Amino acid sequence: MKIRSTFRPGRLVLVAALAAASSSALAAGSYRKTDTGIVVTPDHGPEKLVRLQVYGDSIVRVTAVPDGNLDVPPSLMVTAVPQARGFAVSEQDGVVTLTTEKVRASVSLADGNVTFVDAGGQLDLAESAPGSFDPVTVEGKKYLATRQQFNRNTNEGLFGLGQHQNGQMNYNGEDVELAQHNMDIAVPFLVSTRNYGILWDNNSITRFGNPKPYSLIGEGKTGLKVTDGQGRPGWTAQYYLGDRLAVTQNEQVINYQYIKDQAKWPAAAKAQTVAGTSGQNTAGVAVQTQRVIWTGKIIPDASGLHRFRLYSSSYVKVFVDGKEVLQRWRQNWNPWYHNFDVELAAGRPADVRIEWEPNAGYIALLHNDPLPEADRRSISFASEAGKAIDYYYVGGQDLDGVISGYRQLTGKSTMMPKWAYGFWQSRQRYNTQDEVVDVVEQYRKRGLPLDNIVQDWFYWREDDWGSHEFDPKRFPNPKGMIDRIHALNARFMISVWPKFYPTTDSYKELAKAGAVYTRNLEAKERDWVGPGYLNTDYDAYNPKGRDIYWRQMKERLAVLGVDAWWMDATEPDIHSNLSVEERAYRMGPTAIGPGGALFNSYPLVHAEGVYKGWLSYKPDVRPFILTRSGFGGIQRTGSALWSGDVASRWDDLKDQISAGVNISMSGVPNWTHDIGGFALEDRYTKQDPKHLDEWRELNLRWFQFGAFSPLFRSHGEAPKREIYEIAPAGSPMYRSMEWYDKLRYRLMPYVYTLAADTFHKDGTMMRGLAMDFPGDRAGWNVNDQYLFGPAFLVAPVTRFKARERQVYLPAGTSWYDFYTGKSETGGKTIRAAAPYERMPLFVRAGSIIPIGPAVQSTAEKADGPILLNVYTGADGSFSLYEDDGVSRQYLNGAFARIPIRYDERAGTLTIGGREGSFPNMAQNRVFKIRWIRPGKARALDLDGAGDATVNYTGAQHVVKVKR
Repeated sequence: MKIRSTFRPGRLVLVAALAAASSSALAAGSYRKTDTGIVVTPDHGPEKLVRLQVYGDSIVRVTAVPDGNLDVPPSLMVTAVPQARGFAVSEQDGVVTLTTEKVRASVSLADGNVTFVDAGGQLDLAESAPGSFDPVTVEGKKYLATRQQFNRNTNEGLFGLGQHQNGQMNYNGEDVELAQHNMDIAVPFLVSTRNYGILWDNNSITRFGNPKPYSLIGEGKTGLKVTDGQGRPGWTAQYYLGDRLAVTQNEQVINYQYIKDQAKWPAAAKAQTVAGTSGQNTAGVAVQTQRVIWTGKIIPDASGLHRFRLYSSSYVKVFVDGKEVLQRWRQNWNPWYHNFDVELAAGRPADVRIEWEPNAGYIALLHNDPLPEADRRSISFASEAGKAIDYYYVGGQDLDGVISGYRQLTGKSTMMPKWAYGFWQSRQRYNTQDEVVDVVEQYRKRGLPLDNIVQDWFYWREDDWGSHEFDPKRFPNPKGMIDRIHALNARFMISVWPKFYPTTDSYKELAKAGAVYTRNLEAKERDWVGPGYLNTDYDAYNPKGRDIYWRQMKERLAVLGVDAWWMDATEPDIHSNLSVEERAYRMGPTAIGPGGALFNSYPLVHAEGVYKGWLSYKPDVRPFILTRSGFGGIQRTGSALWSGDVASRWDDLKDQISAGVNISMSGVPNWTHDIGGFALEDRYTKQDPKHLDEWRELNLRWFQFGAFSPLFRSHGEAPKREIYEIAPAGSPMYRSMEWYDKLRYRLMPYVYTLAADTFHKDGTMMRGLAMDFPGDRAGWNVNDQYLFGPAFLVAPVTRFKARERQVYLPAGTSWYDFYTGKSETGGKTIRAAAPYERMPLFVRAGSIIPIGPAVQSTAEKADGPILLNVYTGADGSFSLYEDDGVSRQYLNGAFARIPIRYDERAGTLTIGGREGSFPNMAQNRVFKIRWIRPGKARALDLDGAGDATVNYTGAQHVVKVKR
C-alpha cells in the first residue's frame, strides 16, 4: 500500500510509505486506495479524512470526519455493503478520481471537496465547500452537528425527502425540516432531474435548504424587528371574550406553541373552552368564544424573500399590508406548520395582522431571513447530531433508475398482497364486533366492492391500552368476527400502538427486559382517555423489546386470524403538543443512544421488528403493515405509509397530492391517505344543512382522488365514512362513489401490475410529472397533478363547486380524455371539464390499459375476460402481471407475465407468449381489443364488445388495428 502525493507551488508534500498495511495515518494532501475505494487526507480545511466507498456501478458513499476516526456507527437505513471490485483510482493535478463504469467521483486533495460526473460527462453533484462540524452534546454524549452544501445556484428539479404538508412539489428553493410528526414523514433521500439522488445518512432532525432553524419573530435571532402600535418592540395583542375586549397588551413574541407555553395566557382572558370544539362543553354548558388579534409592523434588515411558518390549530388568518396570505384550520390536538413567503424591502415596514380563534389551541409565528439566491437555489443538508458527514450518491439513467439504486442500498420494496389494492373501509371507530361485521355485510348486500375492513383503536378495555386484547363486552368472540369477515371474502386489519399502560402485563414484561421508556411516566403525563391514564412507549431499538412486542401481538391477535397491522403513532407520538426537545428526551434513552440523536429512525426499527416477526410466524404469507411514519428503508419492511390525521379541508386535500408524490419519489411506493380527511370542523360534524353539501362534495372529490392512489382507503372521524352512510343511494354523490369504487376493481389488472413492478422492476406507482417528462420544465412545479403509473394523468379537483379546472398536459406526447376519448396535444394547459361526478383523467398516447371484469373483491374471477384499451398515436407496451396474490412464492419465480406491444407504424397489437407460471394459474383467457385513435373521440365503455377478440392460451397473437 502506497501513499500518493503531489507537488504544489511553494510547498513540498513528502512521499512516504505506510509502515504497516493496517495504518490509516496519512500525510496532509494525500490519499490511499482501499479495498472498496479511497481515503483522502485533505491539505487543509475542517475535514481531516474523506472516505469514498463503492456500492455499485453508480453508487458511491462519502464519509467525512473532522478527526482521524472513520469508525462511524452502522447505518439503520442502509443494508447494502461496499464492493471490492469494479473501480479504478487515478490522480491528476491535485485531484484523486475514483471511476466506475457509470460515475467518476473526484476529491480535491487540497480541501476534500467531492464532485460526481456521470458516464456521459454531465456534472451531477458538487460539494460547494467543505462540510462543517460543530460539537454538540446530547444527554451527556458527544456528537457533531453536521452540514454539507452542494450545487450552489442550481436549476435542477428536486423531489423526495419524504412526506410534507405544505404543497411543495419541486424543492429547489424551498426549506424542508425532516422531523417525524403525525402528518410529516422524514426520509432523507432526494432525487434530481439530473438523474441522481442523495441519501443523507443521519438519524437526527435534519434541515434541507436553509440550515438555520426558524425562530420566533421578536426573539432577535433573525434580522426582522417588530413594533406595536406605539412603536415599542413587540406586538399589540388583543384578547376577546365573545365581543368584549378583555385584555390588550404588548407581547414580544407570538408563542403558544406547546403545552408549557399555555401558562403565559393572560388571566383576564381565560374562558371555559373545549379543545377541538366550540359552543358547548360535554356537559352542555355554554362556553365563551375567544379571539386573539395580533398587530404589528415588521421591519427587515435585508431585502428578499422572507420565509414564515405559522404553527397553529383552530381557525387563523394572516394579513400582510392588508392582503390575506394565509387562512387555515386544524384540529387543536394536532397543530402543525403552514408556510408562507413575503417579499420585503430592507428598512421598509410591513403591517401584519393575525386573527386567531384559540379554542384551547396552539399558535406560534416563526421566521427565517432571506438567503442569497445562489444559496437558496442549492442543495443543503444540516443535521443536529451525528458522528460524521455521511451520504450516498446514487446515479441512474432516469429517475426510476435512481430510485432502484436507493432500494439497492436500503432494501427492495416487498410485494403487498393483492387484496391491499382493493377498497378499504375504516372509521374512527367501530365500537362492537357487530358493527364491524355489519359494514362488510352492507357492502356485499349493496354490490359495493370491498377487500378490507379496519378496526381502529380502543377495541380494548378502557384502562387496558397495550394489552392487545379485545374488550369481551363489546367483542365477545373476536375470532368468530374475523372468521365471518373471511367468509364474506374480505380481510381484517387491526390497530396496534407502541404505547402501553404500566398496569398491563404487556408493559410489565417489557419493563422487566429494560425495553420501555420511563420518562413519560416520571413526568406523570396522562393521556386523553376517560380520566386520563399514565402511559409510555416501548423501546423498539432494544432487540429483546422488539421480540417481546411481536410475540405479544402474535399470541393475542395474530392467532385470531388478523390479516394486517395498522401501526399507529409510530413517530413515536409519546405525548402530543410537547416541544420537539421534550419529545426527543422522552423517547429515550434508547438501547443504542439518546432519543435526540435517533429522532427520525424509530418507525423503521419498530416496523422491522413486526415484519420479521410475521415472517417467522407465517413465512409464506405476505406481511402487510400500515404505519403512520417511516424512514429510509421502510419499504423493505412490508409497510405502506399514510399521511396521518390531516384535516378535512380543501387545502388539505390539495396538499396530499404533493405529499403523496414526494413520498413515492422517496422510494416508498405504497402510500395512502384518509379519504375525506380525518378531523372535521364543527360545521361538518353537526351536519349543519348549510354546510352538508360542501362536506359531501369534499368527501366525493377526495374519494375520486383515492381511487387513483396507490392504496384506496376511506377513514376518519364522524360523520360515518361508509359510502352508504355519506350519501343516499341513487344520489349523484352515491353514484359517483359507487362508480369509482367499481372502476378501481375494473382497473385491477393495471393496478396490480403497477404494484408488482414496485418489486420486480423497482417501480413507482404515484409519479411526479418530472419522472416521465424530465425535460418539460413546466411540469416540475405542478403541485396538483401526478401520473398514476405510466398511462394515467390524474388531476384531482380541490375547490368547492369547481366544475372545471386547469390541467397541464406534458409535452412530447398526445393525451386522451379518459371519459370521452377526445385527444389533445401535449405541452399546454387546458381547461378540463370536472363535473360533480367525475375527476379529470387523461391517458397518454401509446398506453395499453387492461380492464377486468366486474367483481366484488380482488379474489374473484382470476380468469375473467380482459378488455385492452389501446390508445394509439405512439408505440406502447404493457407487461400484464399475475400471481396467486397472497404467498411469497413470487420470490421463487411463481408468477407469470403476458407481454403486450403496440406498433404505431405497423398498426399491430402483439399479445406475446406467456412468460412464467404459478400454481392454479388460469391457462386460457379472453382478450377483447378496443382501439382509441386521435381525432376520433370514442367514449369510455367498460363493457363494450371490442373491435377484436383473442382467445388466448399462452401463445402469441398479432391483431391488426381497424383504421
